[in-house]
Amino acid sequence: MALALTGCAQVDTVSPSTAREQAAQGAPASFGGVDCRKAKCIALTFDAGPSENSPKLLDILKEKQVHATFFLLGKRHIERYPQLVRRMSAEGHEVASHTWDHRILTDISDDQIRDELRRPDDAIKRLTGRKPTLMRPPQGRTDANIHEICKELGLAEVLWSVTAKDYATNDSALIKKRVLDQADRDGIILLHDIYPGTVPAVPGIIDALEQRGYTFVTVPRLLAPGRAEPGKVYRP
Repeated sequence: MALALTGCAQVDTVSPSTAREQAAQGAPASFGGVDCRKAKCIALTFDAGPSENSPKLLDILKEKQVHATFFLLGKRHIERYPQLVRRMSAEGHEVASHTWDHRILTDISDDQIRDELRRPDDAIKRLTGRKPTLMRPPQGRTDANIHEICKELGLAEVLWSVTAKDYATNDSALIKKRVLDQADRDGIILLHDIYPGTVPAVPGIIDALEQRGYTFVTVPRLLAPGRAEPGKVYRP
């Protein structure tokens, strides 16, 4: 399944640092653990799974003690691999939505947008007991109308700052290099565990960035003590 990404839309976005600053002054970082106001944080995110490659990826993340954020597709993915959705949640990863069928939201009707967003959320809640609060629009294409519908449905949109364009290459060394070249504090890394070159690149990405002093966190942790607000779009 080719998921060509054209890049983030030109929309008003909130950076992780702004989300943290907008939280109550002196508030403790929620959830316990890492405080990204002090630590050099970066978020690893994966789109369009689960897939046959996800078990290996989850094994790597467990071994490296890294938590990621998974933006999952419904049709042919959540439907096909429900046990992997449960595992992602059970192992402490953030489980979010990438729509049901990867339709470009700016090209379809409001009712169709709602359907694309509600169906994966309902499926994830059935499997994990928790309704997603985050979604990533296919190809990063979004607009004011989509923001309003997301607000109605209790969803915040999450874009990215680092892309390896792993949909266009199976060269794991190149995927790793692209991520390392773009990585910066508060970065949100976009990868896809559906492509064969991606998962083999992950151990080297984690090791290299940890050597540079980065701490890997989920997107909610990156924003803490702020919280993702429905209808807003987050991007470094």
